[in-house]
Amino acid sequence: MKKLLLIVFILAVAGSAGGWYYMRKSTKEPEVRTAPVTRGDVVQAVQATGTLEAVTTVQVGTQVGGIIQELYADFNSIVKKGQVIARLDPTILDTQIEQQRANVTRSQADLDRLKVTLADAQQKLDRAKALSAKQLLPQTELETAQVNVQSTLAQIKSSEAALVQAQSQLHTAEVNREHTVITAPIDGIVIQRAVEPGQTVNAGMNAPLLFVLAADLTKMQVNANIDEADVGSMRPGQRVTFRVDAFPNETFVGAVQQVRLQPTTVQNVVTYQTVIDVPNPQYKLKPGMTANVSIEVARKSNVLRVPAAATRFRPTAETFAALKQEPPPDFGRGGFGGRGRNAGGPGGGQGGFGGNGPTGGSPAAAATTGTPGNAPSQTANAAPAAQGQSQRQRNASPSEARGGGDRMTGAAPPAGGSANAAGTPNANGSGGFNGGGGGRGGFDPNNMTPEQREERRKRLEERMASMTPEERAAFQERMAQRGAQGGFGGRGGDPNGRTGANGQGGQAPAQSANAGAANRPGRVANTPSMAGTATTIDSLFGALPTVETRGQAWLWENKQLKQVRLRLGVTDGTNIEVLDANPALKDGDEIVTNVVIDTGTTTPGANNANNPLLGPQRGRGPGGPGGGGGGGGRGGR
Repeated sequence: MKKLLLIVFILAVAGSAGGWYYMRKSTKEPEVRTAPVTRGDVVQAVQATGTLEAVTTVQVGTQVGGIIQELYADFNSIVKKGQVIARLDPTILDTQIEQQRANVTRSQADLDRLKVTLADAQQKLDRAKALSAKQLLPQTELETAQVNVQSTLAQIKSSEAALVQAQSQLHTAEVNREHTVITAPIDGIVIQRAVEPGQTVNAGMNAPLLFVLAADLTKMQVNANIDEADVGSMRPGQRVTFRVDAFPNETFVGAVQQVRLQPTTVQNVVTYQTVIDVPNPQYKLKPGMTANVSIEVARKSNVLRVPAAATRFRPTAETFAALKQEPPPDFGRGGFGGRGRNAGGPGGGQGGFGGNGPTGGSPAAAATTGTPGNAPSQTANAAPAAQGQSQRQRNASPSEARGGGDRMTGAAPPAGGSANAAGTPNANGSGGFNGGGGGRGGFDPNNMTPEQREERRKRLEERMASMTPEERAAFQERMAQRGAQGGFGGRGGDPNGRTGANGQGGQAPAQSANAGAANRPGRVANTPSMAGTATTIDSLFGALPTVETRGQAWLWENKQLKQVRLRLGVTDGTNIEVLDANPALKDGDEIVTNVVIDTGTTTPGANNANNPLLGPQRGRGPGGPGGGGGGGGRGGR
């Protein structure tokens, strides 16, 4: 009996262990996390903090010293211009006025006395002249009488000056007496009172502060500190929203008024003060409040938008395998394929070189033939040295894979079609390496599908519709001037080793290098400076340019991943505006943000392949297809 119980116990334990092992080894279905495509507003903004202040504040002081006798205004008092708000004790100044009045009286009496003396001296001079004419008075006495008259005249002038000085001192004393009465210089509100009744103020060196008046609290401003990295996107008139801690559920609106060119450096952080005008009709905002500011750099209303996380999602081969889905035909294109996990897996072939485009100015010139690419004959686990690839070549970024120069040697390609100082077009750039395009090729509408032509036509119509009449006229003129430029560049070799096509010959440019530069984006022309007509530095900066980027996302349809090519616009960090999508997106479509794969093991980093931030693990994925053929050289101009 005991043996039977022991056998049953052992079988039960074994069964539990087997079930646990089976559950441990079983794998779950991959979890596909999606987010819907929505339609709404996308606002690109700059965040900052600032301090609220009144637009106009006046500090009220006193020009004379003394004891504060009366205060007729207090904090938050509404005052009018000319209203008495304080009074100083005038006793000492009244004494000074009396003293100066006595000085004026004495000076006036001295002047009157000298005038009487002058009249007496003038009579004596007249008598002396009459006697001297009859030879009855010596000449010396006549001269003495003349000297007395002139001396009295000089004393009168001195006495008149003393009288004026005494009157001026009296006027000064009277003005100082008037300054003991403090009046409001403007209509406003008292936001600070710095004295108390009975306090003695001394105006010997600086005028002591009595009050601070705010002119009009219905109009305020925010002095925000903008980081130097964001100050380049600041423009007067930009819409601003902000909140204050006193009203956390209310949003206030303002507008950028000025960006001051006075930097402030605190702990090696450089900021620029930006003044924001804010209406305050309900007097909710108070001076000194801290405002959390959001300055709108760009706003798009009621546009199609996708989550930013969806544009960062990059599926791997493990993702497609877990979803039991074949990767798209162009999955992994753009560079060398990775090394296979098992020996014998096919590696990616190497794209060919793009051909050279024709030299501008020679109608009969043709592009050189592209170099064929290498067929994918290497094995998956061949050493990089045997394949002739360095670590940097195998891990080339998409920009490197597209070409534009030899990334292995670091040599930059020649600028196709660019004009030198003398105005003579250069030869076009040669093709890139690693399956990428060479110099930029000319546009060839004959190589486009009808869908591509329709897409390009729609993009051109949208671009023309968003232009102002002046911009549209300049664009048409620019297109007309580009009619005599280089031809189409040749196509590079494809992954199968075929050679590229020849390019079409270019035409000689009809304008000089400097004449065409004025109508070419990114080139500087000899335009007149606006500094001669501008009144402020802010008027020299135009509207911010529209930024467009390219990206991709993955739709989740019928439990399958479907790649979508995107042309993106404004982003607020959470959502991104969709300008164009191929295939088209609509409101409500489910976009994949992440795929979580449960491998059934506890191996660290098992799900790292599904993390869009970490990307695929090098050396673990299967080999991808080779890069596409490079574009031909750009036609000369």
